[in-house]
Amino acid sequence: MSEGVKSFSQLNPKDEPPYSAWGMYGKDDQLGTLNLLTPQHVLDGVKLVRKGAVFPLNWKLEMAHPFFGRAPMEHKIIQRRETVFDDVYNNFNTQSSSQWDGLTHFGSSFGFYNGVQKDQITHKEGTKLGIENVARRGIAGRAVLIDFERWALQHIEGYNAIDYAITAEEIYRVAAAQGVTFRHGDILLLRTGFISWFLSRSEEEQAEYAAGQPKFSGVKQEEKTLEFLWDNHFAAVAGDSPGFEFWPPTISNLLHPIIISSWGMMIGELFDLDKLAADCASDGCYEMFFTSAPLNKLGGVASPPNAVAIK
Repeated sequence: MSEGVKSFSQLNPKDEPPYSAWGMYGKDDQLGTLNLLTPQHVLDGVKLVRKGAVFPLNWKLEMAHPFFGRAPMEHKIIQRRETVFDDVYNNFNTQSSSQWDGLTHFGSSFGFYNGVQKDQITHKEGTKLGIENVARRGIAGRAVLIDFERWALQHIEGYNAIDYAITAEEIYRVAAAQGVTFRHGDILLLRTGFISWFLSRSEEEQAEYAAGQPKFSGVKQEEKTLEFLWDNHFAAVAGDSPGFEFWPPTISNLLHPIIISSWGMMIGELFDLDKLAADCASDGCYEMFFTSAPLNKLGGVASPPNAVAIK
C-alpha cells in the first residue's frame, strides 16, 4: 500500500461523506489522488517509452449532438489582417467531448472534496478545487489500458458498448489476459468500444441517441468496484464512454460522488482510445507513458484532457 494511504476496508461507508478520504493528503489539499504521482512514478512512466509511438487521446470537438442535452460549441474564425487569423470559441462546454471531471464537477450533500462548499467555488481568486490546480501541477506517469471490448467480444456473448456493466472481477480477468499488473499511482484507461459504436451510427441515429436518455457500458455501480478502484490506488481513471460508470445505473449514482468528492479522484470521459488499443493488441504491451495538461483556468470545473499516451 502507498505510504499513509488507507485500505478500502479502513474507509467507512457511514462516514460523512461515505468512504471519506478527506484530510488524507492534508486538510487544505486540492489535488486528491494525483498526489500519488510522485517523481518516482513519473520516472518509471518515462521508462515505458520504447518505440516512440505517440497516441493523442482527445476526441473531436466537432460534436454536433453533445450528450445529456448540452449545446454544441460555436467556432468562429476572425481575419485580423490579410494573412493573420484568430479564432473564437463560444458556448464551449468542457463536458461536450473528451474531458477530465475536475473536483468541483460533482459533490454530495456533504460538499465537495475535502469539505469545500459550493460558495467557495468561483472563477475568482481564492476559489477552491479549480482545474488550475491540476494544470499547474501537470499529470504524468504510467498508464495501463484495459481493452475491455476486445476481450469481451471473445468471452461475452452479445457484448455491446452501450449495455454492459463491467465488474471488477472482469477487469482483473482482462488485465491477466493482457499481462497487466496494476501499480499504485497508475492512470487507468478503460476502453468499452463506445466511440467506435457511436461513429458507426448514421447522422440521424447519432442525433437520436444524443437527444434521448443515453445508455452506455462502464464499470458496475457497486461497492466491489469502489474497492477495486481504491485498493489499486489509481491516481486517476478514464474511459471512452460518456461516463466512466455503466448508465443508467440499476441503483443510485453511487460512484461519481464517492470517486470525485469523497476521494478527490478525477474521472476522464470520452477519451479516444481506439488507435492506442489497436497498437496494444498488435505489440502485446498495454502499459505506456501518459501525459495530460488541462486548461490553466482559474476556478475551472472541467477541461479537455490534452492527453497523450507514448509507447
